Amino acid sequence: MNSYLAAVELLPLAMELDEDKVTPGLLGFVVFAVLAIAVWQLLKSMNKHMKRVDFEERQEIADEEAAARGGASASSDAGRRD
Repeated sequence: MNSYLAAVELLPLAMELDEDKVTPGLLGFVVFAVLAIAVWQLLKSMNKHMKRVDFEERQEIADEEAAARGGASASSDAGRRD
């Protein structure tokens, strides 16, 4: 019965609210904050997993550069010996 009386007393206050000025309130803020924290955690996890990925292309490029350096030094060594 008390909840009914409380609702009856608050009803006039609800009628005084301007219907054009509706705001999300505390619930909207909490939902937005939870979503923001979830996205931040997902981005951290994604970055952590992306750092663990070892691309073969990078290894091939490093091998080619090492071969090029090794071939250049071998040809310069051969020129010095003559």
